[in-house]
Amino acid sequence: MKTFKALSLLLSYPEQDLQATIPAIRATLKDEGLLGPHRMGHLEPLMASLAVDDLYDLQERYVLLFDRSRSLSLNLFEHIHGESRDRGGAMVDLLETYRAGGFDLDGPELPDHLPVLLEFLSTRPLEEAQGTLADAGHILVALAERLTRRQSVYAGVLEALVALAEARADTEEATALLAEPEDDPMDLAALDKVWEEAQVSFAPDPNAGCPVSRDILARMDLPVRTAATAAE
Repeated sequence: MKTFKALSLLLSYPEQDLQATIPAIRATLKDEGLLGPHRMGHLEPLMASLAVDDLYDLQERYVLLFDRSRSLSLNLFEHIHGESRDRGGAMVDLLETYRAGGFDLDGPELPDHLPVLLEFLSTRPLEEAQGTLADAGHILVALAERLTRRQSVYAGVLEALVALAEARADTEEATALLAEPEDDPMDLAALDKVWEEAQVSFAPDPNAGCPVSRDILARMDLPVRTAATAAE
């Protein structure tokens, strides 16, 4: 379903290409009708902002939310494994799942980066895609709640994903994540302390292509995720 690709792009680092593609993203979401008018209404503030706001301001907002706030990280395994060795094994398993589905990464993001996962799910049958999202449902719930608390326009994307995954906020896993303290992106000293741990080194094969994804994007008239359009 192209809806997953459209949501992937909305969660991507803002670039000029993304701004120019907002009308196509809006049309795709409306035409497929997977989200319905209520969810579409919650997405509109973000799409309107991405389409017309100053690009520098959009990028600064994105970095403050997702790059300088660990509790809002779009790297899903960050919320489960942190920097433990288990994260590396989970990365390998996920990468193998991608390759088994004919999907190879074309960019610098880690396999567990939510926009990457959504791009992969756009190549899978709807039932399978929803099942995969359900596996990460507790993380999606936590992200949606935290973004809502911050009154972020990005909350609508995570709320849509929670709905697609049919995820619940009252599970033990979601409750545990929501109980964790949130970090302040403006507290640089605290952030330095949190991030002083060694980062997991796990990059995709730089020689790998992404023919399935490129074919879908060509039909959808949306930009291909590459190193030039990825979050820095």
